[in-house]
Amino acid sequence: MALDPRHAAYLDALGVDVYVRRDLPAPPVTPAVGSGPEASTGEGATLGWDALRQAVAACTRCELHATRIQTVFGVGDVNARWMFIGEAPGADEDRQGEPFVGRAGQLLTSMIKALGLRREDVYIANVLKCRPPGNRDPRPEEARACRDYLERQIELVNPALIVAVGRIAAQNLLATDTPLARLRNRVHALGAKRRPLLVTYHPAYLLRSPGEKRKAWQDLLFARELLGRIERGEEVVS
Repeated sequence: MALDPRHAAYLDALGVDVYVRRDLPAPPVTPAVGSGPEASTGEGATLGWDALRQAVAACTRCELHATRIQTVFGVGDVNARWMFIGEAPGADEDRQGEPFVGRAGQLLTSMIKALGLRREDVYIANVLKCRPPGNRDPRPEEARACRDYLERQIELVNPALIVAVGRIAAQNLLATDTPLARLRNRVHALGAKRRPLLVTYHPAYLLRSPGEKRKAWQDLLFARELLGRIERGEEVVS
């Protein structure tokens, strides 16, 4: 099938030659179960969208509330089949109140569009709802403070497939210190409901290491193939 110019441009942003999409097979499914923490019973665990957004906006659970410009809740289709979860807002996200809007966000949007989807077709959120100063890594206590907010977002969206974007997001979601390279190319089961989860590189890392973009494209092909299997009713986690 011929690519339209816009789709070709999205693939080019990923450093992928046009022929790759047709010829490159998705990696085989190698099931791996990483349960992560069980669902939270915190105050966010039963809230609807409006109340959850308000709770996040007013949150003072950790020290990050003192340095944020605003909270960064999440964006996209609240009934999406795909959910992308990153680690934390950066400076652009803190200013605009929306996840993945800086250079890394533009690349993530290109990755989504390379799948034939629009940004508004998926749901995008972060492990943390506030920016860590200097874009440092989230601290464990900060991730714990936000955990029930994220779990409730996952519960409300009820995605068919979750894509953890970057090492920190993946390790937090799966409660592991396993390196990203060993978490890729495997199907993980998240939480008590064993939601299928895949891991890929963070776009900020890809901007620093463009040679890895082809691996990220392989991850997306794997994700697209896996979602097709899920929608056909196949069991993808053991």
